[in-house]
Amino acid sequence: MTETAFETFLDHATDPVVFTGFIQIITAVVLAALVLGVVYVRDLGFEREVLTTSGRGLVQVVAAGAVIGVLLTAHLAWATVVLASMIVVAGWISHERGDVIPGVFRASVISIGFGAGLVIVMMTVAGAIETTMRDLIVIGSMIIANAMKTNSLVLDRFTGELAANRSEIEAMLSVGGTPEQAIREYVSTSVYASIIPILDSIKSLGIVQIPGLMAGMIIAGANPIYAAQYQFVIMLMIFAAGGLTVVVNTMLISRRVFTEAKQLDDTIIDTIEA
Repeated sequence: MTETAFETFLDHATDPVVFTGFIQIITAVVLAALVLGVVYVRDLGFEREVLTTSGRGLVQVVAAGAVIGVLLTAHLAWATVVLASMIVVAGWISHERGDVIPGVFRASVISIGFGAGLVIVMMTVAGAIETTMRDLIVIGSMIIANAMKTNSLVLDRFTGELAANRSEIEAMLSVGGTPEQAIREYVSTSVYASIIPILDSIKSLGIVQIPGLMAGMIIAGANPIYAAQYQFVIMLMIFAAGGLTVVVNTMLISRRVFTEAKQLDDTIIDTIEA
């Protein structure tokens, strides 16, 4: 298998289309440089972040392409290992938005694993995701990545809601309200805010945007109507994975912002406000 994987990597790396890809990257870099020029002239102060992020993104995505090319020759069982690794990394990246909350990394991994994992398994059984390395890794990573983004949004909004409404929460607790009652409104607000981008994407399908997967299928010669149907299925997969992720995560972390005496943990809120 190692020899086959190496040969596959060489075939992909020496393909003339790779050279074409670098020409296209250079053209895109020129366009991005225009943005950097405006940022520099107006002294907006984030040109370094744009440069480092772009450079890191290029290295990561090219490396990912090479790795995926090799993985496509591997046994199907490796898809589970790859997807599980993606879930752990996704949990690590998104947990930073709420790292002041104890156990948020574990909660993030569990919630992303549950949300994205359930969707991948069910849609594979339904036949929407073919049981091939190609489909499982490409579509699975898409679902996991969007669950990660939604998880990041809910953590960021939830911690912000706690800090902004500290006095209201404490007032509710002081009159005998339970922790669940005291933060229910803010959990609801956080969950809704985190899925707004997905809802807006679904609303704009076919009107404002023709998503990449649908466009790619049409360019490849697929039936445009089926391409549209499949794109809608993908969007609902993303919505389901993100929605399940944030619901589970808020259930897991909500209890951790209170002390054993069922009072708001001042240490956590003070850290958020700082």
